[in-house]
Amino acid sequence: MPGLKKSVRKVHRWVSLAAAGFWVLQAATGVLMVFHWELDDLIIAAPHQRTDLAAIERRLQMLAPRGSHSTIDSLWTGAGLPDRWDATVTNNATGKSDVVRLDGGGDILRVRHDGDLIANGGWIDSLDLLHQTLLAGSAGSWVVGLSGALLFSNLVMGLVLAWPKRGMWRRSLTPPRAADPPAARYYGWHRAFGLCIVVPSLLLVASGVERVFPDGFEASIGVTGPELKSVPPAGAGIGLTEAVARSVALHPGARLAGVSFPASNNAMWRVRLLAPGEMRRAYGMTTVWLDANDGRVLADRDAVRAPFRQRFADGILPFHTGELAGLPGRLAVMAAGAGLISLMAIGLSLWLARRRTARKAI
Repeated sequence: MPGLKKSVRKVHRWVSLAAAGFWVLQAATGVLMVFHWELDDLIIAAPHQRTDLAAIERRLQMLAPRGSHSTIDSLWTGAGLPDRWDATVTNNATGKSDVVRLDGGGDILRVRHDGDLIANGGWIDSLDLLHQTLLAGSAGSWVVGLSGALLFSNLVMGLVLAWPKRGMWRRSLTPPRAADPPAARYYGWHRAFGLCIVVPSLLLVASGVERVFPDGFEASIGVTGPELKSVPPAGAGIGLTEAVARSVALHPGARLAGVSFPASNNAMWRVRLLAPGEMRRAYGMTTVWLDANDGRVLADRDAVRAPFRQRFADGILPFHTGELAGLPGRLAVMAAGAGLISLMAIGLSLWLARRRTARKAI
């Protein structure tokens, strides 16, 4: 057993040193992203306008007139200040998209062009994508997911190494004395701090890894979405305002979260709602699919009354972001992320202190 523990300690140390920089980047961007909706709104000064969907629909028709090369792909709540909306407008001739921020009355507050990594609030989206994909698409997502799995296993190894013997918990959690040698002080802090934050850190990391591979996880627990066939377009059909009204009528008290618009080859509205009882701040999972030709409801997913496995899967993202518990939960996630950064910093200081001690002994 002593030999095994020594091997685990060695693996834990060198894996931490090799991946610490990447993990700090992930933790730091995650901390910033907890309040990224509010950060985005801080850079746009505009008076509040209550949402008037008919006015927003008129504005969208101006942004993508019938017969033009432009189409509206989606409309989503900004999730920060109330009654702000982000419409994605795609130029089908160039393949480029703009994200247009609208107020509740349909007035344009900002246009973020495709490729704006910094300007027009693009830096916030860039940080979010850096956290999720390293700005490298699906390949980056895999790297993030695998590094998260490595961090999870490394935390487990640290917990095994730091687990106190019977009757030693109090001593293990007692801060080291100032008179102790540097290496002993750093070890004491690393162990005590690690024991305090390891459980929430494991949960936070595990939920983050799941978000990288949600389809595989949901399939493994039997969660499936409705299988809907494409709907051929047949005439003008119903517009945004009517599609949302019909959806909300099915879920009284629900608030609009976002809408995916009909495409040229699929006349279907997908309306996402935040229904009463959902543990999310803005982007509810209650979803209604409608035939854009006649307004017929094709499928209705009630997130509040869904089977437990569906509600469990839906709850992983808001748990990871902290919104599951409101403002206290978001602050707790920030604290956990900052705690992971601190733990890595203490571990690096411990390694450096031991190296200095070893050099002096030579």
